[in-house]
Amino acid sequence: MPRPRHIQALVIGTLLAFALAGPAIAADVTDADYPRSLEQDGPVAVSWADPSGFTEIRHSRNRFEARRGDWVRDIARHLARRAGDVLGPGERLEVEITDIKRAGDFEPGAGRGDHVRVVRDIYPPRIHLSYSRHDAAGNVVDGGERELTDLGFLQRGVGMVSMSDPLRHEKRLIDDWVRRDLAGPGR
Repeated sequence: MPRPRHIQALVIGTLLAFALAGPAIAADVTDADYPRSLEQDGPVAVSWADPSGFTEIRHSRNRFEARRGDWVRDIARHLARRAGDVLGPGERLEVEITDIKRAGDFEPGAGRGDHVRVVRDIYPPRIHLSYSRHDAAGNVVDGGERELTDLGFLQRGVGMVSMSDPLRHEKRLIDDWVRRDLAGPGR
């Protein structure tokens, strides 16, 4: 029996909406098609090494779950936004994220599936990066390598990042670094 025209139109419209919506969230941050940098649309350029070499994936107890999602790009976007807010007129910042270890880990056999990230103080977040800051004339005025970590990350207050954000601990590391190293006194 043929479907009524309004149901056919609804099905076709739904399929078309999904097709035009663009690429879905990356299923695996180690995919060959996964980007290795943000498109630069401001004063901050953020790139990253191959996530398959990140501690988060290499040392995970569940590498499949550790690779899932779009978390690398989410962290990079947060970095670009926060750093862009503190740069002076004409300044540029280039950042390469060289390693990430997210807060928590997967604990197989602990009475829950091994697909659940358990956040404990023994699994602090860490981000390694290198950066160079350029003045309006293009001269490098600051730069270096940083290892961002917070061993007391669970004892700290909420801060600027939402408690429902699964990357809140990593984003707080970035916020602290931007305040400490980039904003400087009086900013």
